[in-house]
Amino acid sequence: MPIALACQSDACQPVRSDGLTTFASMPRGITARISPSLRFTLLCAVSLVIGWRTLFGTFALALRVDEYTHLLLILPISAFLIFSERELLKPPTEPAVALGSFFLIVAILLGGFSRATSPVDVQLSLSMLAIVIWWIGSFIVCFGTRTARLFLFPLCFLFWLVPIPTPLLEKIVAIWQHGSAISASLIFSALGIPNTQDGIMLSIPGLNLEVAQECSSLRSSLMLIVTSMVLAQLFLRSFWRKALVVLAAIPLSIAKNGVRIFTISMLGTRVDPGFLHGNLHRHGGIVFFLLALGAVVLLLWLLNRSENSVPTNSLKPVPVQKL
Repeated sequence: MPIALACQSDACQPVRSDGLTTFASMPRGITARISPSLRFTLLCAVSLVIGWRTLFGTFALALRVDEYTHLLLILPISAFLIFSERELLKPPTEPAVALGSFFLIVAILLGGFSRATSPVDVQLSLSMLAIVIWWIGSFIVCFGTRTARLFLFPLCFLFWLVPIPTPLLEKIVAIWQHGSAISASLIFSALGIPNTQDGIMLSIPGLNLEVAQECSSLRSSLMLIVTSMVLAQLFLRSFWRKALVVLAAIPLSIAKNGVRIFTISMLGTRVDPGFLHGNLHRHGGIVFFLLALGAVVLLLWLLNRSENSVPTNSLKPVPVQKL
């Protein structure tokens, strides 16, 4: 009768089997290898346990303040992009423990430093940055640098989760206010409508208006930039075409607010003054966002066509063989 080996203590003892030679038990000291996905899940769970207050504060901020609404999109989009390419995670790769551990240490130090900062908004930003770096370091530790390079965009996209500190946000809003006023003034001038522009103040016949902070449309502008990044990543291959789409989204986001100011001003002075304080003014941002998004999609389509087309001068004639 065939004999199998059963391990007792550190020695392997022969035992009888029905016909297959097998190991009845494994020697001590050998444990089953934990999959990279499970290790990554455990490391992320550690960050959730330690940083749940930061995550809660970040998402609460996104629900409370319009300029941070885009934060709600980042984690689902990044998770979707990784999940859609999950097959790339299956081939076994060498984990980059040294590089990943460096990211983890930086995250720990940054998280500790954030507690020493006094402004609450800066503390939240640094704490969220520490969590994102921890997630990236955990990914590198578990899956290695080769796999991390394949998922470079969804991993770096997570940095959008870091709330913009209030002092920096105020400067960005001021830029958008001045840019929107200049954009609207250019439209008025292009159509032959007399106007004067002084900073964020605009004057046309019958109307003086101010591009207030609430009218900067920074929320929809950030949404447009984030959406452009995702669309460029999905439909374009070359880096410079992706960069062109994202860079084009920035002036488009300002120009669409200039179109919004021009439209509401014209309707308010030529049709009905109620447009100056009506639904189009308060809730019509989505209309102008879709117009700008349409321009981005058009640019994306043109770049995609140029990327997929084969130049005729690159086609070399095949020599004819004489028989």
